[in-house]
Amino acid sequence: MLEVYRNSSVDWKPSPVVALATSVDDSQVAAARADGSVEFWLVSPGAVGWHCQLTIHGDPNTSVSSLIWCRAGLKGLPCGRLFSSSLDGSISHWDLFNLKQTTVLESVGVSIFNMAVAPFVNDTENGYLNDNGGDPETSDSDTSDSEDDSDSDDDHAPPVVVNPRVALAGGDGFLQIYSINNADEFVYTKSLPRVNGSILSVAWSPDAKFIYAGSTDGMIRIWDARGGIEKHRITVGLGGLGGGSEICVWALLPLRCGTLVSADSTGSVQFWDSQHGTLLQAHSYHKGDVKALAAAPSHNRVFSAGSDGQVILYKLSSETLESSVGSAPNVMKKWIYVGYTRAHTHDVRALTVAVPISREDPLPDQGRKRARRKEKTVDFSYLKWAHLGVPMLISAGDDTKLFTYPVKEFTQFSPHDICPAPQRVSIQLAPNTEFSQTSLLLVQGSHSLDILRVRVKPGPFFDMARGPSGGLASTNGLFQIKSSRKIICSTISNSGEFFAYSDHAKISLFELKKCIRSGKKEVKCKVGESELTLNKRNFPQKLPFAHSMVFSFDSSRLMIAGHDRRIYVVDLHSSELVHAFTPCRDLHDQELPPTEPPITKMFTSSDGQWLAAINCFGDVYVFNLEIQRQHWYISRLDNASVTAGGFSPRNNNVLILTTSSNQVYALDVEERKLGDWSRQHTYVLPKRFQEFPGEVIGLSFPPSPSTTSVIVYSARAMCLIDFGMPVDRDDESEMINGQDPALRNLQSNGKLKRKWTDSQTKKLFGRKNFEFIPFGDPVLFIGHLSKSSVLKIYKPWMEVVRNFDSAPVDKHTFGT
Repeated sequence: MLEVYRNSSVDWKPSPVVALATSVDDSQVAAARADGSVEFWLVSPGAVGWHCQLTIHGDPNTSVSSLIWCRAGLKGLPCGRLFSSSLDGSISHWDLFNLKQTTVLESVGVSIFNMAVAPFVNDTENGYLNDNGGDPETSDSDTSDSEDDSDSDDDHAPPVVVNPRVALAGGDGFLQIYSINNADEFVYTKSLPRVNGSILSVAWSPDAKFIYAGSTDGMIRIWDARGGIEKHRITVGLGGLGGGSEICVWALLPLRCGTLVSADSTGSVQFWDSQHGTLLQAHSYHKGDVKALAAAPSHNRVFSAGSDGQVILYKLSSETLESSVGSAPNVMKKWIYVGYTRAHTHDVRALTVAVPISREDPLPDQGRKRARRKEKTVDFSYLKWAHLGVPMLISAGDDTKLFTYPVKEFTQFSPHDICPAPQRVSIQLAPNTEFSQTSLLLVQGSHSLDILRVRVKPGPFFDMARGPSGGLASTNGLFQIKSSRKIICSTISNSGEFFAYSDHAKISLFELKKCIRSGKKEVKCKVGESELTLNKRNFPQKLPFAHSMVFSFDSSRLMIAGHDRRIYVVDLHSSELVHAFTPCRDLHDQELPPTEPPITKMFTSSDGQWLAAINCFGDVYVFNLEIQRQHWYISRLDNASVTAGGFSPRNNNVLILTTSSNQVYALDVEERKLGDWSRQHTYVLPKRFQEFPGEVIGLSFPPSPSTTSVIVYSARAMCLIDFGMPVDRDDESEMINGQDPALRNLQSNGKLKRKWTDSQTKKLFGRKNFEFIPFGDPVLFIGHLSKSSVLKIYKPWMEVVRNFDSAPVDKHTFGT
C-alpha cells in the first residue's frame, strides 16, 4: 500500500483579487490580484474545464484598480486586448502572446480608480430604444419559460475598424476620454469638467451617447459624451442608510432599458431613470459597502456584491395594475429582491458574467442506464447547470477565491469554487539527493527561495479528513535566498546540487557543495554527517530572463525558456551556452526568428535525450537534445490546455500529458504518434477520473525504472493510474447519478460532507486502476519519496484565511 507522509508547514499567502473582466469573445476571464499579477481563466461549461491558462507577473509596485477588454481589430486575437488602470495614474497593456505588461499611458497625475470602454453601436441602431419600447425582453415575465439568458441579442458584434473609446475616472474629479489605436496607444480626446471629490465609478450608456460618473460627494453625473455637457445630476442615498457627501458611489451599471443601477457605501443598490434622473427603486439588503455590480446578458437580472460577503440577485418583474373599464390594463415593471448567497468569507470586490462557448463536457449520465433505486438521490452539482451557452456569474475578492453561479438559477444551486488553491505555492522535490540520501524541497515564494530538508516519521494511521497516511513529514530550513524583484520561476536538480531562479531581470544559479575547510566565510548548514555550503555560480550574462526552467536528469545541463521565446541549453560544469532552440510548427523553420508563443512548462526524459516544451496555449514541442534539433510539433490536444506532464521512468520515449478537459495522453515521441495506451483508452477513461474534482496541477512518477504507474493530483484529490493494467469500467453499483461516491462526498468548498467508514475505505483502495482519493484540505504538492511512499504538502484553508491582511466580512464604510 502506498504510504503518504503529510506536512502543512509551508507558508502560503495568496493575494486578493481586485478586478475581474470577461474577454470580448467570452472565452476567458481576467483576474487581477493585489500583488500586480493577472490570471487568465478559460471559461468552461463543464465540471472540469475551468483552467488558469496563464499568469502574467506584472509590477508588484503598481496596484491595479480596474480591467477592461476591447476589440483587437481584424488581425488581433479573438479575445481582444486587455488594459488595466492603476492607482499611480498609469495605464498598462497586458500582452497575452508575449506574457508581459507594458505601460501605454504614463501617469496622468492622479490616481485612476475606474475606467470603462464605450460599447460598439451599429449605425442603424437608434440608441437604447428599440422596437419593443426599450424593455430588455418583451416576453419576459415571472412565469415565462423564455427567460433563457443565452438568447442575448448582441453578444458577438462583427469586427469594426473604429478605435475604441475609453473613459478614465480618478482623483480630484478627474474624468478624461481617450481612444485606443491599433498600436495599443491611448490617444487623448477630451476632458470633462472636474467635479468635487474623486470619481470612483464610470460607465457608458448602451448607445455610447452618455457617460455616467459616480463620485465621493454622493453624486451621479450624466454627461453628454460628444459635447461634454452635464445633462443630469443625481443625489444618491435616498433609499439607503445615509445621504449627501458621506456617500461614495462605488459602481454604476447602465441597462439597455434605460435604467441606471448604482451601488454605494451605505449598502444601497438603487435603480434610476437615466433619461430624467429620477429614482425608480432602492434596495438596502447589504450590511456594508456595495463594491460591484453585474447584469445578465439579457439585462433582466442584476447582481450586487460588497464588503459583507453577500452576492445578491435582483430581477425585473412585471405587475399588472387595475384600470378603468374599457381601457387596457397597465403593466408596471419593477426590480425585486430575489435572494442572496454568501460563499466568500471576506469582501467581494468584483463581479463579471461570462457565457461558455467552448466544447461542452458530456453529462455524467448521458448514454448510461442507471440502476433502479428505492430513493432518488438529489444532487445539485455544478454539472446540472454549467452547460454550453448558459450564462454564469463569477465573483472574487479579498479571500482570494473565485466562485461561479448560474445566472438564471442563482438561488437553486450552490456556488462552484473554481479556484480551490489560489496562487498555489510552487514546490519541487529532489528525493534521495547525493547529500546522505536526504530529500530536499525547493519552495518558491514571491521574493524568496527556501531549501528545506524533509524528514519522515513513520506511524501508519488513517486520517478520515485527509485521506490515507503513512505518518508525518517535517521540514527544516537549510538556506533561504531573497530577491529584490518578484520571482517568476525556479527549479532544483535531481541530485540536489543545483537550483536556479529567474526574476524579470536575470537568471541566478546556485550550487550546494559539501564543506571543505578553507577558512573562507561561507554560508553553511549540516545535513546528516556532512556540512553544506551555498555558492552562487557564474552564468552567461546575455541570456534573457525565463518563463520556465528545468535541469536535465543527470544535473549536467539547465534548459531555459526565455522571454524572447527561445529555449537555451547551458552546460553547468563550464557555465557556457551549448545550444539555443527556436520552437516552430514546421520543422523546416528552426533557423527562422521565433514566432511561437512563450514556453511555460518543460519536461526532460531520464536518459537525457528528450525535452518537451509546452507553450502558454497548450501546443507541444519535442526536442532531441542529443542531435540538438526539434523532433516533433503537436497542436493542442483535444483543443485543451496542458495542465501537467512528464516522461515515464520505465520508457523514456513515452511522454504523459494531462489536459484541462481531464484527458490523459501517452505519446510515443520517438515514433511521433499516440502511444498504444492512448489509442486504446484515452477516450474511454472511467467517469470517476473525467469528473476528477479540480484542475490537475501535477504528476508524480515513482523513482523506479520498473514502475508503470503515476499519481495525478489536483488541489482536491489524487488518482493513481497504472499504465500496465487494464482500464476497468465504472462499477454501475457504485455510481449514483454518474458520480463516484467519494467524489459526491466533496462539497464545492473541497470539504468532506461526512467521514468515510472503514468499509468505504477498503472499497476505495481495493480498485484495480484509477484509484481515487479525495482530500479534505487544499493540497499544494505531491511527490514520490520512494517507490512506495509520497510526500503530500497541504494547508488547512482556515490557516490560510487567518493570515490574510484584511478581516473576514469587513463592514467598514469608506470615508475620504
